[in-house]
Amino acid sequence: MVLGTDEFSSLARAEALARGLPHLPLVTVPHPIGGIQPAGVRAKAALVVDEVMQALTIAPRLPAAAERVEEAEMLEAPDDPDRLQAWIVERGWGDGLPVLPPTLGRVKALLGGTRRDPTEVVAVLPPRLGEATVQALAVNAALAGARPEYLPVILAAIEALADPAFNLQAIQTTTHPCSPLVIVNGPLATALGINSGAGALGPGRWANAAIGRAVRLALQNVGGARPGREDRATLGHPGKYTYCLAENEAASPWEPLHVERGFQRAVSTVTVCASEAPHNVNDHGSTTARGIAASLAGTAATVGSNNVYLEGEPLFVLGPEHAQTVAGDGWSKADLKHALFDAARVPLSRFSDENRGRFAALRPQWFQGTSGDTTVPIAATWEDVMVIVAGGAGKHSAFIPTFGRTRSVTRRIGE
Repeated sequence: MVLGTDEFSSLARAEALARGLPHLPLVTVPHPIGGIQPAGVRAKAALVVDEVMQALTIAPRLPAAAERVEEAEMLEAPDDPDRLQAWIVERGWGDGLPVLPPTLGRVKALLGGTRRDPTEVVAVLPPRLGEATVQALAVNAALAGARPEYLPVILAAIEALADPAFNLQAIQTTTHPCSPLVIVNGPLATALGINSGAGALGPGRWANAAIGRAVRLALQNVGGARPGREDRATLGHPGKYTYCLAENEAASPWEPLHVERGFQRAVSTVTVCASEAPHNVNDHGSTTARGIAASLAGTAATVGSNNVYLEGEPLFVLGPEHAQTVAGDGWSKADLKHALFDAARVPLSRFSDENRGRFAALRPQWFQGTSGDTTVPIAATWEDVMVIVAGGAGKHSAFIPTFGRTRSVTRRIGE
C-alpha cells in the first residue's frame, strides 16, 4: 500500500508501475499534511481509516494482463516543423522550447561522437527506472540540438547523476526547485567551447545550452520526471531547461575543482550538483579577502535554505575579480572555505519555533541549543563548502544552494 497526499498520486502510480506493481493500493488524503496543526493532520487521517484498513487486509485484484512500462519504438513524426513541435509536446517529450527531430540520420551522427556500444546501458534513471542506453541518450541529445562531440560529456554526466551519493530519486521528485548543474573541467571544456567566462550561466553558447538541455531531457524522457507529474517541484527554476558551465581555470588563482578532487589537470571531467538558481553576490567595495568572504557568507546565511537543515555541499561561484582579491591576501581555497563555514551561519533566533522543533530532529547538534544566539552553519564541515571560479569582468559572484541531502559527483569524460 502507498499512503500519501492527493497531489502526489501521479508520482505514486508511476513508481508502482515502474516496479512492476501497478495493482498496489493507493490511499490519499487532501494535500498538504506538512506545515499544518496536528489537529488538522488527525482530521485528514480520520477520513481514510477505512480505506487503509481495507488496503492492508484485502488482497488487491491482480490485473488480467500485467501492465508494463512503455518500450522504445520507431514513430513517424510530422515533416512540418510547427506540427512537429506540437506532436512532441503532446507526447510529453519536450521542455516547451522548440526541439530538433531525432531522425535516424541525426542519431547515427551523434553516436559517431563516442566509441561506446549504442545498446550499452549507461545508467538506470528513477523514478521510471528507465534504462539510459547510449542510443537513448543520443536521441535526447538530438532533441536538444547537441553536436556529436558533446555526447561523451552527456554520457559522463548521466553516469555521475546515477551514483547513489547523488540521490537522484529524491532530486527527480522533490518539491524543492533543484536541477542538476553540470560543471565541466579540463581541456575538453575549451575544445568544445563551453563557456566559463562572461555570462557563463546565461545564453549564447551552443555547448552550454545543448549539453545541459540534453541531460535534462534524458532525466525527463528516460527517467520519467515529467513536470507537474513525477517531478513535483513547487516552482522549479530556469535551470530545469539547461544548467551547464565550465570552470574558468585560466582566471582562477587556485587549483580547479577536478584537481582538488584528485584528477590530473590534463584530464577532463564533469561534476554534477543538485542546485538551485544562482543568487548574485554584489561586492564592489571590499578590497580584502575577509571583506569578500563576509559578503559571500552574508548572502548564503538564510533561514529558507535547504543547506541550513539538510547540509550537503553549498556552492560558491567566485567571479575572477573577487577570486583575485581573496588570493591576493594570501588565502588558499581551503582558507576561503574555512572562513565561509565559520561566517555563513544563521542564529537560532531567526527560525520560527515550529522550524526549530522540526530541524532539531535533523541536525540536533545545532538546533537543540537553548540560546537564540547559537548559530547554525550551512554545511556539516568546512570541506563540504564548494568553491569554483567562473565568469568574466565585474565584481560579482554567486551563491548556489543545493538540495542538501545530496552529494556532488565527479566523473572522468571518456570517448
